[in-house]
Amino acid sequence: MQTEDIAKRITIPVKPTGYGSAVNGGELLLLALAVCFCNDLYREAAKRKIAVSAVAVACTAEFGEDGEPGRDFRYTARVSADASPEVIEELIRATDRLAEVHNTLRKGISITLE
Repeated sequence: MQTEDIAKRITIPVKPTGYGSAVNGGELLLLALAVCFCNDLYREAAKRKIAVSAVAVACTAEFGEDGEPGRDFRYTARVSADASPEVIEELIRATDRLAEVHNTLRKGISITLE
């Protein structure tokens, strides 16, 4: 993958059977949600001059039969920072409104095979 001319590589092991990867696409999609939220939270905290010491994000979704889209995407976020619980909660809510991967999925997108 590449972002702004910076190439990154993620190594994913193969399944024990040797066919396919040990991680499925749904798991990577949930990881994308978690990573996006974390990165955006640190960005938004810096804008507000809030020192964040820890972030924990847990994402879940349901996936049905082959070819069915995922549903019931949910996530929780716990943040430790040098701010009141109210300020931390507003930081979490603001980040949720701004998170690009979340907003992409919320909007729905067209995906085209070329």
